[in-house]
Amino acid sequence: MKLKLGNRTSDILITIYVIITIFGRIYIESLFKIGALSSLFMGVLTLLVLWALIKIKFLNPVWFGLFNKKNK
Repeated sequence: MKLKLGNRTSDILITIYVIITIFGRIYIESLFKIGALSSLFMGVLTLLVLWALIKIKFLNPVWFGLFNKKNK
């Protein structure tokens, strides 16, 4: 049995994750005075984690219903 989250839970967790990582990046950038390229690299790595969780079907986002599902 694969572990997977529901649609609404996935949307909420993704939103929280993105907000926390954005504020974390801003805090780390101001703390260590890093450049734009390092900030971009950190952003890509955090998005890569999200992509991997969606790819293995642990997260199942529906983007809060913004995109309609195809009806069969």
